[in-house]
Amino acid sequence: MKTLDKIPVLSNAVVKKVHAKGTSLRRRLLDMGITQGCQVTKVRQAPLGDPIELNVRGYSLIIRNEDAMLIEVEC
Repeated sequence: MKTLDKIPVLSNAVVKKVHAKGTSLRRRLLDMGITQGCQVTKVRQAPLGDPIELNVRGYSLIIRNEDAMLIEVEC
């Protein structure tokens, strides 16, 4: 299983599944546009690795690595 935190910078991926446990975190990720089948580009990563900037549905989104680990993607 490849997760969003493992893909290299400036690469595209398609979200396969959001593995977030608990309704609040899952709802927050879905509300931000990270849904099954959407295309995500990892734009850049902070020097120490956390957080990461994504391009989702035409806008920039910054999430923590622990949240990115819960998003399964396909490159």
